[in-house]
Amino acid sequence: MFSLHPYSTLTMPPRLLRTPRPRLGAALLLLGATSIAAQAQTLTPAPAGSRPAIRPLGPVTATSSEAFGVVSNLRALPGGRALVNDVVNRRVVLLDEKLSVVKVVADTTAATANAYGANPGNLIAFRGDSTLFVDAQSLSMLVIAPNGEVARVMSVPRSQDAMMLASAGLGGAYHSNGHLVYRGRPSMQFRASTTSGGPPQMPAMPDTMPVVRVNLQTRVLDTLAWMKVPNTRTTMNTTEDGKLQPSIEINPLPVVDEWTVTPAGDIAIVRGRDYHVDWVSANGEKRASPKVAFDWKRMTDEDKIKLIDSVKAIRERQLAANPGQGQDIARAFGSAMGGGAGGGGAAPQVVMRFEMRGDGGGPGGPVRAPQVVAPNFTYVSPSELPDYQPAFFANSLRADAEGRLWLSTIPTKPQPAGTVYDVLNAQGEAVERVLVPEGRSIVGFGPNGVVYLVSRQDNRAVLEVAKVNP
Repeated sequence: MFSLHPYSTLTMPPRLLRTPRPRLGAALLLLGATSIAAQAQTLTPAPAGSRPAIRPLGPVTATSSEAFGVVSNLRALPGGRALVNDVVNRRVVLLDEKLSVVKVVADTTAATANAYGANPGNLIAFRGDSTLFVDAQSLSMLVIAPNGEVARVMSVPRSQDAMMLASAGLGGAYHSNGHLVYRGRPSMQFRASTTSGGPPQMPAMPDTMPVVRVNLQTRVLDTLAWMKVPNTRTTMNTTEDGKLQPSIEINPLPVVDEWTVTPAGDIAIVRGRDYHVDWVSANGEKRASPKVAFDWKRMTDEDKIKLIDSVKAIRERQLAANPGQGQDIARAFGSAMGGGAGGGGAAPQVVMRFEMRGDGGGPGGPVRAPQVVAPNFTYVSPSELPDYQPAFFANSLRADAEGRLWLSTIPTKPQPAGTVYDVLNAQGEAVERVLVPEGRSIVGFGPNGVVYLVSRQDNRAVLEVAKVNP
């Protein structure tokens, strides 16, 4: 028998992880690795209106001398200090206002008693200036004091949701009024017989997911809203020599929703279909903001064909530059299915779990450990691309310390080099458009207009500090 436990995210090997960036090339790297595919959609966006002029972010005032692997998230602390979560090097470090390392809070060596697990963890702003570090492997949460000391250890409120709490790549998790708010896991259970020797059938992944919250005292879970997410379309085939080969379909332009939680505890969900914000307050009240003015770009049939062709060319260049990438993905599937893939190397961490049993497949039956080869990448039909270019990709929204929403947008017309962020106020209106220099992305915010940036230099992540208003 073949069973899929209800987790929806395949966490890729560290060498495939990149800090989320809205530029097409970086987004395609993530899409190629995770097989994002979306349903065909016809958008009816609001007409373009008056948009704020683009202005540059303030100059960089500090740069870290320490190099990081991938900084998935950052927690700003009083006095300019910050906790940094380096998921590739599996460590949490405390930095001072000059971005120098003060201490290692958690890692995988004997230097600290607070081990960073094998899976990526997540930092969550907790009560006051304390911080939670979620370790899904141990089903625990470290409570970190502002000085970087671990004050105590808590268990995760729901063990089945530990992976979602620990995944910063799914929109993160937040503390709000005694609750943890995070993206829920899909309601999905799949079993299929493989007694005929054919490949297992991959389940259809949902294209909507709940945003939920759990009370830390009562452990009661409730659903706050639903959001559209990238939809995975994956099939499994058998090669002539009996190995399994995943076939991953790529959609380079999915229409998705984005979400975050403001410091005041309000949940903001930005809708990709027409670019407006739905709000859920801390007391559960809901409201919707008007559509945000945007320069919508209609995509002709010719535009869609050109985009797919461009995606194929980019993907081929990526594979040529990193020929081991396909085997990395194969090892991820192989590890998930209890087997392995050719090429050796350490198996990556996997959230999906498979069980394969042959010859009747019942409990206690012989376990087959299939070998998985590098995947075959396909692409959606151009007709499945949206009629209007979406305003944003997934993983593009953050809230600053003042409660404003920063959304990195996909350009629809020529603009200065870099990434333009729409800055939305509490009414869901675009009050600013800020240009972040090319090669950099926002990883966090501090008080008084502090912006933390990450740039990649020689395959390393370097942190920088800038100000919203110089």
